[in-house]
Amino acid sequence: MVEDNADVRQAVKVYKALGEPTRLKIALLLTEERNLCCSDIMGKLESVAGSTLSHHLKQLTDCGLLDLRKDGTYIFYSVNREIAQKYAPFLLE
Repeated sequence: MVEDNADVRQAVKVYKALGEPTRLKIALLLTEERNLCCSDIMGKLESVAGSTLSHHLKQLTDCGLLDLRKDGTYIFYSVNREIAQKYAPFLLE
């Protein structure tokens, strides 16, 4: 049974975000290494432009899969483990 329309909408957002290969790589990277800033993520992915990476991070943040923490001019990203466990537990394996 479907629990709640809000849950369904969030699940669709999470699955849509993870359906793009680069976003899936970002999510997997952030399950291994927490609290990475944009430049750290870009260095590990190598083939992603900064503006494209910002777009991907926004999509992952908007669906609730990533949390962000601001520290001065830097923004650090980490996986929201509660959301990942609920909608994409394979990320945490």
